[in-house]
Amino acid sequence: MIHDPQDDADPADPVVASETAAPHHRRIRSFVTRAGRVSTGQRRALDEFGPSFVLGFSPEQPDWDAVFGRRAPRVLEIGFGMGATTAEIAATRPSDDFLGVEVHEPGVGALLKLIGEHDLTNIRIIQHDAVEVLEHMIAPESLDGVHIYFPDPWHKARHHKRRLIKPKFVALLVSRLKPGGYIHLATDWQNYAEQMLDVLSAEPELQNTADGYAPRPDYRPVTKFERRGLKLGHGVWDLVFRRR
Repeated sequence: MIHDPQDDADPADPVVASETAAPHHRRIRSFVTRAGRVSTGQRRALDEFGPSFVLGFSPEQPDWDAVFGRRAPRVLEIGFGMGATTAEIAATRPSDDFLGVEVHEPGVGALLKLIGEHDLTNIRIIQHDAVEVLEHMIAPESLDGVHIYFPDPWHKARHHKRRLIKPKFVALLVSRLKPGGYIHLATDWQNYAEQMLDVLSAEPELQNTADGYAPRPDYRPVTKFERRGLKLGHGVWDLVFRRR
């Protein structure tokens, strides 16, 4: 499999689903906490660019047009890892705005470093659980797209229940999409790809843009680990569905 913990789209399996149990309560979260070392360059970027590009979690919906300084199509990315893919997509789609949600500080610092190096103005970051961000900060029918690339596959069968892409979570995503908005998923685990296809196909508000899996859209760059895996014959599966 291509799935590599150093992949710039998935450096520490940042997009994972875990269930936290408490008395009388059980909640799905979009991540598990994993330690990571913040480099000197990442810390400098956090200090320099964080105040301008990182938003704190709020239980209320921000004025996103004011946050980005314009009205433009808006895409949510969940679990951007070290941010290389996010930065490249934002650079090639300057007319769109991108909101990245990532809990791991090294990844946030890495993306901020890229924002500074490439003078990107169409990215904002929230360092918080994506489920709570969707529930509280994103209005219904307000997103033009959602990107989730190489989420943690939880490859052992007994851990499949921890996977992020499940019916309840997809229904939440769909509720935040405008009609015609899209969900783009990618994974290098065939079993997870099959589950993703089943879950998205079962959601009545979604329509597949392809007959099964989609060709990789031009805007999603191929990472170095993905390229290495493809040369070894490993598979990568993209899925692109639109809200009816």
